[in-house]
Amino acid sequence: MFRRPETLIEPFAPFPEGEMPPTTVGRFAWHYLRPIRFWLLVLLGLSLTVGMLESGLYLLIGWFVNILATSSPDRILAEHGMALAAVAVLVLAVRPVLHTAHEYVSNQIVVPQSTTMIRWRTHLYTLGHSLSYFQGDFAGRLANRITQTGPAIREIAVTILDTLVYVAVFALAALGLFSSISLWLALPMLAWIAAYLALLRYFVPRAQERSLANADARSVMVGRVVDSYTNILTVKLFARGEEERSSVREALARWMAAFLDLMRLITGVTGVLSVMNSALLAATAGLSLLLWSRGQMTSGDAAAGLALVMRILAMSGWVMQTVRGIFENIGVVQESMATIARPHGLVDRPDARPLVVRAGEIRFENVSFNYGREAGILEDLNLTIRPGEKVGLVGPSGAGKTTITSLLLRLHDVESGRILIDGQDIAAVTQDSLRRQIGVVTQDTSLLHRSIRENIAYGRPGASEAEIEEAARLAHADAFIRDLEDHKGRRGYDAQVGERGVKLSGGQRQRIAIARVILKNAPILILDEATSALDSEVEAAIQDALTSLMEGKTVLAIAHRLSTIAALDRLVVLQAGRVVEEGSHAELLARGGLYARLWRRQSGGFLGEVDQVAAE
Repeated sequence: MFRRPETLIEPFAPFPEGEMPPTTVGRFAWHYLRPIRFWLLVLLGLSLTVGMLESGLYLLIGWFVNILATSSPDRILAEHGMALAAVAVLVLAVRPVLHTAHEYVSNQIVVPQSTTMIRWRTHLYTLGHSLSYFQGDFAGRLANRITQTGPAIREIAVTILDTLVYVAVFALAALGLFSSISLWLALPMLAWIAAYLALLRYFVPRAQERSLANADARSVMVGRVVDSYTNILTVKLFARGEEERSSVREALARWMAAFLDLMRLITGVTGVLSVMNSALLAATAGLSLLLWSRGQMTSGDAAAGLALVMRILAMSGWVMQTVRGIFENIGVVQESMATIARPHGLVDRPDARPLVVRAGEIRFENVSFNYGREAGILEDLNLTIRPGEKVGLVGPSGAGKTTITSLLLRLHDVESGRILIDGQDIAAVTQDSLRRQIGVVTQDTSLLHRSIRENIAYGRPGASEAEIEEAARLAHADAFIRDLEDHKGRRGYDAQVGERGVKLSGGQRQRIAIARVILKNAPILILDEATSALDSEVEAAIQDALTSLMEGKTVLAIAHRLSTIAALDRLVVLQAGRVVEEGSHAELLARGGLYARLWRRQSGGFLGEVDQVAAE
């Protein structure tokens, strides 16, 4: 009864993931609601039907009062039995069926699935943004906006199609009844509707503005809290707990001020609405009494009219809050839209093809890049890395080493020139296929808040348990993994590592990252300070694993500890974004240039080696 209809909307149905959402609220909402437009029309039809039925029941109250007033007890069934039976069927059978059908479509088909669908699609589009997009915002704030967009868009649609349509039917039914009796009786209702619309016109834009400010203040507060939690180790190491509490308190105070500003508006409007409602009730009752006394209105009509007015008055405050809720949700959508509906910074070309790596040659041809600054980070870089060659990038901080690896991974697009892998321009291949062919171990290792097994298998989904454990052994991680136990008692490869891997030491995180790359076994390998978090003993063991890993691969390595890359085939020395020296470790030392000066600045333990190399 429930499960089959719940599958009528498929939240995860395929769709064009790279299509940018529109940048106006209505079109942005419709962009995500369009796949369920049929069920929204069904919901609208049911809302109209239920509204007409409910307002009709109030008219039936007037009819019922009239037949009680005009019929004798012994004749009422004979004269009105069939009509009363039909009303009984309407109340006992038709009404429950319609209400259940309305709730069924709303609760089982539209609401959960549409919320999930919108969250899924906004998440996928956001995931397609470039690295710089995520570096420029709080992760918590981005997650909050993705999470709140689904319910906000859904509530706007369902409230307009459901609640407001339902109320409009009641107002039209009351106007129809009063007009059929006397235009004078319809005047209070017309005046009330006009005043109500004027009040909405005053209320809505102000509520929208204040709701947007409230939503923005809430997001800032959530971002501050998440930022504190994410960097809790830094907070404690620098004893900055008081400053973090003060920062969150300040954000909470701003949110409360924005919320109070919105509540003041609501309280004032509610007071005005209460006066309007009382005036409508008094005017309708007084005119009904006058018309009844002149014989122009039956007691049943008066009863039905007053019942309708009471129902409308009861709904008026609810409608005002509902309209406020609509515009509060519009504020949420506007806030989310400003974050989500941006063009992707890095996109695949329409004719992009998968990268095919046959040998692994890498060529940088006249590559320039400056992160949008005036001074270039890289200027006309020309560099060729032969298939299977192990190349180390050396140079002072800011020389462009990490920028080269970022451009090779296409985390940024070059501003001029091109990068080729086996003769294929990486700008003309799909980003996913490019990154699948490159294994990366970075200095700042970040693990997912999942099990050790899932983190290692991230390098090759579908890998067997034996392959995962073998990769861990090669990375000298298997021993410590088997001793791990998390707070829920999960042990070994099932243990969770915490957010960004905070439950592990830096060296342990690095070994898990190396195991992940070993398992990936990509033909091109980037090592960016790959052993920086390891002690000397573990580093020596890991170097053996890395030596095996590098066999048959094209390798690009960065290390500030020059001893870790001295044995590579070739070292490329960079300064201010240009190649200033190339050669082997021994050749560069003998040349006595920038590399030799950098080498001599290393710790004293290496100086003897310098003298030995010079003597050779």
